[in-house]
Amino acid sequence: MTKVKIPLAKPYIDQKDINGVIETLKSGWLSCGPKITRFENSFAQYITRENAVAVSSGTAGLHLAVKSLNLKPGDEIVTTSLSFIASANCLLYENIKPVFVDVQENSFNIDPTKIEEKITNKTKAILVVHLFGQSADMDPIIKMAKGYNLYLIEDACQGIGSSYKGQKTGSLGDISVFAFYPNKQITTGEGGMVTTDSKQVSKQLKMLRNQGRDPASQKIDHQVLGYNYRMDEMSASLGITQLDKIEWIVKQRQALAQLYHRHLSKIPKIILPKVKDDRTHSWFVYIARVLKNRDQIINNLSKKGIQTRAYLPAIHLQKPYRDKFGFQKGNFPTAEKLASQSIALPFYIGLEENDIQYIAQTLKKSL
Repeated sequence: MTKVKIPLAKPYIDQKDINGVIETLKSGWLSCGPKITRFENSFAQYITRENAVAVSSGTAGLHLAVKSLNLKPGDEIVTTSLSFIASANCLLYENIKPVFVDVQENSFNIDPTKIEEKITNKTKAILVVHLFGQSADMDPIIKMAKGYNLYLIEDACQGIGSSYKGQKTGSLGDISVFAFYPNKQITTGEGGMVTTDSKQVSKQLKMLRNQGRDPASQKIDHQVLGYNYRMDEMSASLGITQLDKIEWIVKQRQALAQLYHRHLSKIPKIILPKVKDDRTHSWFVYIARVLKNRDQIINNLSKKGIQTRAYLPAIHLQKPYRDKFGFQKGNFPTAEKLASQSIALPFYIGLEENDIQYIAQTLKKSL
């Protein structure tokens, strides 16, 4: 097996992060403590939302976001097929039907012009995904949600640090979800955050994440069926120190993206990611597209010690969705095309320009 010289991703952890976690461990307060509250307050302020609720993962956050809408089995939510599968699985957890929409080729995000035709009397919400770190085209989606009296959920799990027309991604919907897996822009190891301007929804989320217990009560009193979706204090401590440097982290990732642009733009047969003029990109991953032989190219790069990945498969073609809903190839052609052409290249703070040059040269030879 070829040794990996350049991994796909690495978290950025500095001494301040380490010291904060050690301090938390020494405190003896490892769950349901002050670090959670501090992280939530700081995060809400950063995203410009009234409330933030820390949870154990982005998937848990998406589940609770859908749960908080109090929908009925058989209700529908319009969303994208090109995403990490959790953005659709969270609907199935509550017996909500995902109604998929194709995507825009130049942004990978949901195509607003295709949403309205999918709205029925069973539609209760639109779930938008800000894929790979770039916001979806929000103005027409917000207008549509208001016009049809639909909830708007933002899956910003890959989008922290990005913006749309000067507003933070994750500040535009009724409820928004973020994730902090180690390959994300900032990390808490595992973990996620749900943000909302509704005090009532925030209280409900805090109850649901903690086995249905009333957060205002000292009694072991379970008001509703809840879950163990809590974030621990060590993760929250890491979140606090990571969030402190979010602006610097995003700038570093933007600089890496520019280096990739510079070296890959010289190579024919590669389509590079595009950033819309009215938004900023926080670069969760760097995705290049090749027109053919994608899997062979990934294998060739692996032999040279460069870790890459096919990113992301279309959700509607995953087995649980084919089996349950009968989806097949051709249902969402743009999503399918992008899924078959996309390669996630190594992307993390600490990647040097000579590494990117080596990746570009190796990719060119593979083509």
